[in-house]
Amino acid sequence: MTDQPIRKSMNKPEAVGRMVQWAIELSQFDIEYLPRTAIKAQALADFIAKFTLQEDDGRGDKAKQWTIQIDGSSAQKKGGVGVIIITPDGEKLRYGVQLKFPATNNEAEYEGILTGLRLGKALRAKNLLVQSDSKLVIGQIKEEYEAKEERMQKYLKMAKHLAWEFDKLEFIQIPRGQNLEADKITKMASSEEEPTCTKLSMEM
Repeated sequence: MTDQPIRKSMNKPEAVGRMVQWAIELSQFDIEYLPRTAIKAQALADFIAKFTLQEDDGRGDKAKQWTIQIDGSSAQKKGGVGVIIITPDGEKLRYGVQLKFPATNNEAEYEGILTGLRLGKALRAKNLLVQSDSKLVIGQIKEEYEAKEERMQKYLKMAKHLAWEFDKLEFIQIPRGQNLEADKITKMASSEEEPTCTKLSMEM
């Protein structure tokens, strides 16, 4: 229990950096936010009115589409992932990840997919459009291509597991020319010696 607006902070689409990382880490737990019981009735009512997200007529965020553009690439001993999150209101969040383990380009693309889905879950998006310029990875997720390699099968399994977190989820391959912003973040993440972006990795 707390008298601080934690719930609002953890659910704000504008959350970036460490707040997003904490939201991802805590999203796996069934956390219930409760105010301190010592607050008087009117103060409690004011607290809830001020800091609880407002529910609308059923056509709110659950019906609004979030868009996530991802890109991933490998370079020698390390790779990078770039994620662009576009909220239903058109605001953009940019997220870069440096991969601290050897990965092929296709594996880096999957890391981007998984990162995007985890961010979408942390931000409580329910209607999600995921865009990538990887024909192979998108084709495997849409079951147009078969994932033959063991690591690719594991990545695909994790992606499908995360897909259950959303009411509506669509994967689309886009031309590379439409994914330049995510590509730019990917290159920045993979080239930094000591990156300022959050670093995630997947244990196989």
